[in-house]
Amino acid sequence: MSERIYKGCERIFKAQKFENLKQILKNTKEQFGTNPAFKFKTADSMKIMTYDEYIEEVEALGTALISIGLKDKRIGVISENRYEWEEAYLAITCGTGIAVPLDKALPENEIFNLIERSEMEAIFYSSKYDEIMKKAIEKGIGKVRFFISMDNTEKQGEIYSQKELIKLGKDLVKNGAKSFQDAEINNEEMAIMLFTSGTTSTSKAVMLSHKNICTNIYDISSVFDVAKEDTLLSFLPLHHVFECTVGFLYPVSVGATIAFCTGIRHIAENLKEYKISVMISVPVLFESMYKKVMKSIEDKGKLGTVKFGIKLSKVTGFLGIDIRKKLFKEIHETLGGKLRLFVAGAAAFDPEVEKGFNNLGIDTYQGYGLTETAPVVAAEHKTCAKQGSIGKVFPSLEAKILEPDEQGIGELAVKGPSVMLGYYNHIEKGITEDGWFLTGDLAYIDKDGYIFITGRKKSVIVLKNGKNVYPEESESLINKITGVKESFVFGRPEKEDKNALKLCAKIVYDKEIMKEKYGVETEEEIKKKIWEKVKEINRKMPTYKYIKEIIITEEELIKTTTLKVKRFEEIKTVQ
Repeated sequence: MSERIYKGCERIFKAQKFENLKQILKNTKEQFGTNPAFKFKTADSMKIMTYDEYIEEVEALGTALISIGLKDKRIGVISENRYEWEEAYLAITCGTGIAVPLDKALPENEIFNLIERSEMEAIFYSSKYDEIMKKAIEKGIGKVRFFISMDNTEKQGEIYSQKELIKLGKDLVKNGAKSFQDAEINNEEMAIMLFTSGTTSTSKAVMLSHKNICTNIYDISSVFDVAKEDTLLSFLPLHHVFECTVGFLYPVSVGATIAFCTGIRHIAENLKEYKISVMISVPVLFESMYKKVMKSIEDKGKLGTVKFGIKLSKVTGFLGIDIRKKLFKEIHETLGGKLRLFVAGAAAFDPEVEKGFNNLGIDTYQGYGLTETAPVVAAEHKTCAKQGSIGKVFPSLEAKILEPDEQGIGELAVKGPSVMLGYYNHIEKGITEDGWFLTGDLAYIDKDGYIFITGRKKSVIVLKNGKNVYPEESESLINKITGVKESFVFGRPEKEDKNALKLCAKIVYDKEIMKEKYGVETEEEIKKKIWEKVKEINRKMPTYKYIKEIIITEEELIKTTTLKVKRFEEIKTVQ
């Protein structure tokens, strides 16, 4: 099969194109200055910060950073999601230097390793990292000269205060300093250094420019209709480029409001109190929410009513009348009453959940991207959605399938201005000589241009008969079993023939649901019931895809901070 090149999808909304993040700040200040930028909780109240207040602090902080000698330097940021993180990020990138966001879940030794590898000369951090940073000072880790606390109100010994630096910057600006405001941005040079997930020995430092990020924001704005009236819930870690671009920089560019989630257990509460209208997150979160919604409907004996309502809304929908919000008002109220849009990314999304939320009146779409592509490559949207797909390639990009097999499946490659500059100090370029980035994901593209991801190239299980098994396919089916939280499919050598692999599954179950749904309590009973359900799945699959053995557990699978399963770590637990 030839490698056909697929062009980007059409833009459906008029969007403003920005050359760099500094232009975004300037435009947002002019257009949306009095709009709420952030909503967050303090000890005793809900605080709202306007864009005027936020951008004033960003400019003051940037001015202060330049005044202490950090112009053109690399500066780290590590903390939980909070407005100080977002303040530091733009103060660095819009005139000071290069931002190096670090994963908030990294252990001490890996933080030290990345501080050294990035050659950063300053780092912003929250009080959670006080002890780690004290050790970094004592040990003289890397080139860091400035340790800046997000929480201290004033300088303490060698530790600077972000709040105090903002105050210094405001005084400097008041006295005529324009070093930050007048700083010129090179749109094509590295502005952000991001480390891919993995241990420090295998993680790569991705170099992104203003052009990369702003191209992606332009594409996002062209296909999604988030506006100044919307409020988004910030849940995924900000160091991750999906949350940073789609959940932070994009909302800032359109004057929308960002509210910070106070923890996974408080999501339902946050949806209501912040009046969230848009949520961008990972599939596992939406899938969990959907299960709770449907269980609540079932418990109230309203499943039949809801099913009838879905049929009715589809009929009126064909006539151009959307009655979903009215029909399912009670469900919407339990989710805060304002939700209208879900966008899932960073992992495969269960098509049934996507369809389910759409039926209930919350437009739900799947997107796909990587750190190296700043990040979004493709996404479904209002005029471009097909169940199970990730939509079509974004307007500024091109896509193709490398060496497609007889089913059209091969490695997905993408090309365009949002593709990274390359990897910093790494032998692997990551980009071909003619500009194609190889994603490492296997996919096929149908006749209409919709992209379907089938699995990760590295996780494909090759059987002795030469057949390829994509574990994600089996996992999605196993995860639909009531009482199953998640699963991990892997290949294990057969006893009789070490060169032959049998397919096995490690399955995480919910004990309470297993008891409630099937009346089983002991581990032996639970395993027997789950095995029955897995056999039912086997009967619908080709013989070579049969799961031959299962392991059950209540312990969650090992994941990254964006809730992706760490397959190579999990393999160690089942060998």
